Amino acid sequence: MVEPAKQLLAAARAAGLPVIYSTGDVRSNADARKPTNRQRETETENAYDILPELAPEPEDLVVYKQRASCFYGTPLMSHLVGLGIQSLIVGGGTTSGCLRAGVQDAKANGFHVTIVEECCYDRTPINHKVNLFDMHHKYADLMKLDDVVAHLQRL
Repeated sequence: MVEPAKQLLAAARAAGLPVIYSTGDVRSNADARKPTNRQRETETENAYDILPELAPEPEDLVVYKQRASCFYGTPLMSHLVGLGIQSLIVGGGTTSGCLRAGVQDAKANGFHVTIVEECCYDRTPINHKVNLFDMHHKYADLMKLDDVVAHLQRL
């Protein structure tokens, strides 16, 4: 997933598109630590760090979230509206968790969503494939990386 994500990020930046990351807010006082949230599998300080190979550039936006969806309780919607964005190209993980929650919320908020198949992952192949299939039929276009990159190069 890392190499395809690097290619997607490079293509988006070359096309002049805004790049937005989301990651878990793991501060000790974050709302995600309230009892209403399920116990995390890991409580390590860097569990939600963005991989160094995919590190944001200075002009990129990083949204810190406290639940599965990158929209819930974050300023993401305000940023997207302010930028005049109507469609999203997404990747990340897990396919059945955070990615799916964000895709559903994006669709519910009126965005056209494209999932880049090679740029997302899950704990097991079956979860990954079933969720991609389901989201493709309900919420988003599912596209191959090469097709998305070719489209971005034409912008």
